[in-house]
Amino acid sequence: MMTESFDTSMLIRGVSKDPEFPHAPLSWVRGTAQEMADQEGLAMTDEHWEVIRALQDFYERHEGTPIHLRELHDALDEKFHVKGGIKHLFEIFPGGPIAQGCRLAGLKAPFIASDRSFGSVA
Repeated sequence: MMTESFDTSMLIRGVSKDPEFPHAPLSWVRGTAQEMADQEGLAMTDEHWEVIRALQDFYERHEGTPIHLRELHDALDEKFHVKGGIKHLFEIFPGGPIAQGCRLAGLKAPFIASDRSFGSVA
């Protein structure tokens, strides 16, 4: 008898709960991210949600490999280059586009994405 092989992660991943965030972690809920942002004094705009989607997409594309701070930093800088790149993202995410962005996106920020002694570095 011949058995077929299949990727079990496809069973686990399933369909995203929120079609606007197709690459979100299964446990992530937009409402919870909004509540966290409110607690941090961050008024979420469409631009913030665009960054959240970009972070979730990056993490999904790099699933199974370590996420390196510099690589993620450069990817965000390139994706949002027209709007001012990473410098602009620091303006809309005062806690750091990577540190605060990952937290709101339901993702674990790369190692040393924030350093409490100096504040957020990414």
